[in-house]
Amino acid sequence: MFKTRKELDNAIQTSKKKISKEGLKVLVCAGTGCVANGSIKIFENLQNKIEKLDLPINISLMEENTKENITVKKSGCHGFCEQGPLVKVEPLGLLYKGVEEKDVDRIIEDSLVEGNLIEDLLYKDQEGVSYSKENEIPFYINQNRVTLKNCGNIDPENIEDYLAEDGYQALSEVLFELTPEKVCDIISESGLRGRGGAGFPTGTKWNFARQEKADQKYVIVNGDEGDPGAFMDRSVMEGDPHRVLEGLLITGYAIGATKGHIYVRAEYPLAVKRLRKAIKDAKKAGLIGENILGSGFDFEIKITEGAGAFVCGEETALMASIEGDRGMPRPKPPFPANSGLWGKPTNINNVETIANVPSIISNGAEWFSSIGQENSTGTKTFALTGDVQNTGLIEVPMGITLEKIINDIGGGIREGKKFKAVQIGGPSGGCLTKEHFDLSLDFDSLQQAGAMIGSGGMVVMDEDTCMVEVSRFFLSFTQKESCGKCSPCRIGTKRMLDILERIVAGEGKPEDLEKLDSLAHTIKETSLCGLGKTAPNPVLTTLRYFKDEYKAHIEENRCPAGQCKELKDSYVIDQDACIGCTQCVSVCPVDAISGEPKEAHKIDPEICTVCGSCEPVCPVDAIS
Repeated sequence: MFKTRKELDNAIQTSKKKISKEGLKVLVCAGTGCVANGSIKIFENLQNKIEKLDLPINISLMEENTKENITVKKSGCHGFCEQGPLVKVEPLGLLYKGVEEKDVDRIIEDSLVEGNLIEDLLYKDQEGVSYSKENEIPFYINQNRVTLKNCGNIDPENIEDYLAEDGYQALSEVLFELTPEKVCDIISESGLRGRGGAGFPTGTKWNFARQEKADQKYVIVNGDEGDPGAFMDRSVMEGDPHRVLEGLLITGYAIGATKGHIYVRAEYPLAVKRLRKAIKDAKKAGLIGENILGSGFDFEIKITEGAGAFVCGEETALMASIEGDRGMPRPKPPFPANSGLWGKPTNINNVETIANVPSIISNGAEWFSSIGQENSTGTKTFALTGDVQNTGLIEVPMGITLEKIINDIGGGIREGKKFKAVQIGGPSGGCLTKEHFDLSLDFDSLQQAGAMIGSGGMVVMDEDTCMVEVSRFFLSFTQKESCGKCSPCRIGTKRMLDILERIVAGEGKPEDLEKLDSLAHTIKETSLCGLGKTAPNPVLTTLRYFKDEYKAHIEENRCPAGQCKELKDSYVIDQDACIGCTQCVSVCPVDAISGEPKEAHKIDPEICTVCGSCEPVCPVDAIS
């Protein structure tokens, strides 16, 4: 246990020395995505086999041949999820992707011992260029990893790894050198804004809670990340849990709180496990509890697991859930800073916001504000998914353009198709088009375009995407997740969804577009909480930028993207392109396709149910 600041400093130096003696480090990604693909077995096999080697061995991959020990460790998410499981070798920066159990012997014998690169495990771009080093891969080279600095580089279950990265030094500085008011001022001067959606200035929020007088105050870390396809907060909690704890402790000191809650959805079992381990280790080290480092500051941390309700991402609904009630929002004011958890002043920030705090304290407000833009400083993590070559977790400076993310980091659209749109900000965000390629991705610019940064979900769509169906899909999600407390959200989103379902079914009416627009604005203006106020965004932005598609569905009974099956009379086979491979025949559930092998096939429109099974299996794209 560290009873003083000096003891913590000594422990940090001891950890640095210990880590420096680990020699060659083989880091196996143990984030959720890679674990699901078998990375733990890879880790165990690597560890067991390397322990049996007669070390030290010759490592000729180094610039100069040296003799090194080898240490095998688990790490958090590396970000390049699509390419997992990932194995990184440091300090070489060597990255192997798509690793399987059968590759373990090759990695040890061919790569670590003989010093040869394993070509088929290296990342290759669309032109076939191989990259052996992580920091040379376009996916990584165009990022600026601040929040994710340790993710993929340290063992998230080992507090010594975090200490070796100067972990808890920011907390120590705060407790012994700064007043709570000064901490709030530093966060304000940094320009940090909430990364959970609204982008409210963090320092201002902290000051509201700090200035309240109460016998008890609380800090809550919102880890209820419910957006489909979003996994930014999950990756931080899994890959760098002590950073979250340190940020939470600093926040507690700044506002005068002595108790903290981390609210994590139960669907994140790995994040919960690692946070619990981190809390246990930090408490044992004297970094959580009474009289931390002899400073007189007391703070306890508790984890609450949510049941997966999307609405509990809203702060007042989240507090109701922690209190044991049904997660439903309440009117504001009073705001949580005045009357929050159990009626006491409460500060709530999401995981990414809190994870930025230690770096800001350590490096200074000016350092953070120099990244990004004047009104949107720092970096932002995004979950890049959809029809883009490289998908995964990225962190970029605020103000980066959409084009740079999609083309430089994402590698462009798959299969050489054209970019059509990107849904940004989750189901409550909005769609942007190619005309927004040069748009600065910051809080204010996105709001003007009808979208928002939100929690950071980013779904890229190609030319084959039906934007009417996209708006229907996202509205369907938010409508189901409505808590039902207020009529505009409960009834209004259902009426909007009914209209959209009629349109994609070919039953739309010309007046539907005006009704959608009117309903959307009414819901935004009168809903109780952020869920209802933002739920119409996908509809409003697609109406704004893709109105012709809506009109084609209604006036021409046609889906321009060819995706709405109710608007298809039948699939047809291009007789000149068909090679008679019979793959379409084998998947047709109603035997609507006929033809001999190696001869052009045909689809009977009287039998075809337009189920869409045949189109994706055709190797020559002859079916449309």
